[in-house]
Amino acid sequence: MRAVVARVTEASVTVGDDVTGAIAEPGLLVLLGIHVDDDVTKAVTMARKLHEARILRDEESCATTGAPLLVVSQFTLYGDTRKGRRPSWTAAARPEAAEPLVEAVVAALRERGARVETGRFGAMMAVRSVNDGPFTVLLEV
Repeated sequence: MRAVVARVTEASVTVGDDVTGAIAEPGLLVLLGIHVDDDVTKAVTMARKLHEARILRDEESCATTGAPLLVVSQFTLYGDTRKGRRPSWTAAARPEAAEPLVEAVVAALRERGARVETGRFGAMMAVRSVNDGPFTVLLEV
């Protein structure tokens, strides 16, 4: 499981004309990719890492500040571009396997008390964000 995590001052996801998720205060924008070998155990671990990552200002975390997270599924994080000009997606989990794991990460975050907004799995989404720093890290489980 892989997440590109950006510290933001605000962020939103729109599908068509509908805003499916938004945070209007400092928090984290999480682009979440699911690998073919991932499972629920990794989802719970990823949720813990996201919630406790000390990457907000003053080395704080969402767990210590209550800052929100906007989680957006992104299978392209497992695109392999080492050969040729077209990415290979063989390492990315199929939608029927990936969607429950994205939902498991979100559920585990909420069980920890995190405020979580989401995109819409499988939809063409417009993601807007105002990066803070910019400060972006890659988390892997």
